[in-house]
Amino acid sequence: MTADATHGYEGLDAPALRALLARRDQALADLAATQDELLRAVSHDLRAPLRHITSYGPLVRELIDEATAAGSLTAEASGEALAFLATMDQSARRMGRMLDGLLTLSRAARAPLQPVTLDVQALVAEARAVLAGAAEGRAVQWSVDVRGLALRGDAALLRQLLAELLRNALQFTAGAAPACIAVSAERLPGGGARLQVRDNGSGFDPARAGVLFGIFQRLHHDADQAGVGTGLATARTIVQRHGGRIAIAAQPGAGCTVTIDWPAEAVAGAGG
Repeated sequence: MTADATHGYEGLDAPALRALLARRDQALADLAATQDELLRAVSHDLRAPLRHITSYGPLVRELIDEATAAGSLTAEASGEALAFLATMDQSARRMGRMLDGLLTLSRAARAPLQPVTLDVQALVAEARAVLAGAAEGRAVQWSVDVRGLALRGDAALLRQLLAELLRNALQFTAGAAPACIAVSAERLPGGGARLQVRDNGSGFDPARAGVLFGIFQRLHHDADQAGVGTGLATARTIVQRHGGRIAIAAQPGAGCTVTIDWPAEAVAGAGG
């Protein structure tokens, strides 16, 4: 144990230290149980009201149409009511996606790590395959130069990480023609490695870079941007669980660069 960890406990005997550790272990177990209960609530209890809203919406729409046809509701009032109903439905579905994002983030934070050696070139290819639908019909220029980098990490989480980063890049280059997305890697002194994902998309105000890894923080609030603001939070969680650091930099209208620095112990063949 370090000096910081033992500070204040030097005078405790072995039984007292064991009792202290037992209380801490119990506190951690209680916290884990609370998190499990919250996950169950998010997965089931909170979804029931959303299902009711989205299920009854079409029925209300039918009633509005019938009232309009019968002359008991003016066309103007009908249009307003349908617009309100559409907003309600969109909000309920967005709330559902937010719950999905919370679950994804929680699983990324809690899933047991099962480290294996993973080729980053293959991870990028897999992520592109998963996102093929998002790129379909678009002019997207890909550049992948990861210099044979291989990482030691959890396969499912690192696949998810690459998918999150490339999904963001695709999403925010929607207005670029062509969209240019580059994935590159380089070795760092000490055996670590740097992985970067660059795009030529819409970018953002650099003053916001510090908050974008928070939950439900979005790069843009445009209606045509479907994200709910958990992708970067999930990416940060995955990187931190592997001992790395992640940062994001951009300028408005000048694209975005996400940089991940991996420690030597996460780089296969680094000799650490």
